Amino acid sequence: MITSLSIKNYALIEKLTIDFSRGFSIITGETGAGKSIILGAIGLVLGKRADLTSLKNKEEKCVIEAHFEISKYNLKEFFEVNDLDYEDETIIRREILPSGKSRAFINDSPVNLQELQDLSLFLIDIHSQQQTQELSDEGVQFKIIDAIANNFDTIQSYQKALKSYKADKSKLNALLKKQSDSGKEQEYNTFLLNELVSAKLKSGEQEELETDFEKLNNVEIIKEAIDKSLVIANEEQFGVFHNLNEIKTSLQKIALFSPEYQSIFERITSLAIEFDDVSKELQNASEKLLNDPVQLEFVSQKLQLIYNLQKKHQVSSVDELIEIQANLGNTLLELDNIEEEIASLSKAIEQKAEELDAFSATIHQNRTKAIPVLSQKLISILETLGMPNVRFNMELLPSETYFQNGKDELQFLFSANKGTDFGLLKKVASGGEMSRIMLAVKAILAQYSKLPTLIFDEIDTGVSGEIAIRMGEIMKEMSATMQIFAITHLPQIAAKGDSHFKVFKSTVDDDTQSELKLLSQDERVIEIAQMLSGAVVSDSALNHAKALLN
Repeated sequence: MITSLSIKNYALIEKLTIDFSRGFSIITGETGAGKSIILGAIGLVLGKRADLTSLKNKEEKCVIEAHFEISKYNLKEFFEVNDLDYEDETIIRREILPSGKSRAFINDSPVNLQELQDLSLFLIDIHSQQQTQELSDEGVQFKIIDAIANNFDTIQSYQKALKSYKADKSKLNALLKKQSDSGKEQEYNTFLLNELVSAKLKSGEQEELETDFEKLNNVEIIKEAIDKSLVIANEEQFGVFHNLNEIKTSLQKIALFSPEYQSIFERITSLAIEFDDVSKELQNASEKLLNDPVQLEFVSQKLQLIYNLQKKHQVSSVDELIEIQANLGNTLLELDNIEEEIASLSKAIEQKAEELDAFSATIHQNRTKAIPVLSQKLISILETLGMPNVRFNMELLPSETYFQNGKDELQFLFSANKGTDFGLLKKVASGGEMSRIMLAVKAILAQYSKLPTLIFDEIDTGVSGEIAIRMGEIMKEMSATMQIFAITHLPQIAAKGDSHFKVFKSTVDDDTQSELKLLSQDERVIEIAQMLSGAVVSDSALNHAKALLN
């Protein structure tokens, strides 16, 4: 439960600190006095977004701090999971800086808004007029039924399984699409791979083949050049080799006369030896040269095959073709594996669907049992709220679709009067009827929920008189197990509170401020009398107010 609220520099509030007690608290005030500001401040503590318009003084930061007594609500696990310090009296603080930046703290530990919103789900439910309209939403209706059906844990397990099921379905669809798209290309890719494999490509062979081709294609020119060179080198009287030997013999005679001559002689000797090696290599090359048209044709065809493959695959080397061959092999291997993966995934999805169906069946059975209980409880409360002929028709419609909360669709129909057909809430229920139905729903949920605090924001719309008295009694009954706040314009409801706060405006030095005050018993009498008769309080209004309070 919330035990205190401190507000500084927020909207029309300069500074305010107020303590709250258990039981049933009333908040009243004229329209525009600032009741929505109080709710807005609490909303910020619960994690709603803020902006600079929230600041009363744009040069100073806004600070809103709320204290909560949470010892009875089993929240230690939440604090452990979120790595927060647990305190029986937990303090939540929001700060809005003049720069527009917002900060949030739980027991002085900085947190993000999501963590604040997650914690707030266990602390306070603020019921607004807008929420009354949401009663017509199927999701809200299911939440009501599931609370009574005690489906919370089962639905959580179902949602976890559904998340896994949808992930596998998404993966399966991607694999099927890949298989479909790849299947169209598989035959062509297989052809390309076989073409590359049959080519028996080897790294570096293109350069060797191109060299062999040049030799074989020009064998006669090469042989003629080598043979001529050998003739020139080895001609008996005028050949190069003969002349080199003559030079060497001549220089040998003078080599001892000078280091200079000795050096020249040694160089000529080396030259003769080198020339002899060259001559022998030319001789070997000449002997190896053969005019082989068959080999030439083989080399030419292999080169042409390589060139054609390079052109087809838009590359310039054999190594790149070998890489393409490897990639095609991997792609085709993946396609072979896809079928196995699809079969395995399909089986897993089938098993998860069976699990989801089992959860859904349990959820459905629990709802089937809860619907008559909910219907009877609603009728019982609404009869006391001036709706003696109210009827509900809640029918579960089984579906093959996996929704977020099971496989049911819901037809939630309502009739307020005898002789009238059932219809959808939002179409056939008046504003006053919707208010009473929502109060009945909240009263029922209070029996199943461990929520510490519930705030009703003008749930009394469209009602008055004895109905308002009964609404106040119901909220009073609810406050036996939880902290209840009611923001109301009805004196019948205001009189039922254990404590009564008034929101009002004051002017200080030409500055308008909203304030919140806990009323004494005498002040309550006057406030309720004013709610009955207006600003001018008559004796009869005072007596009526005292009667209501008693």
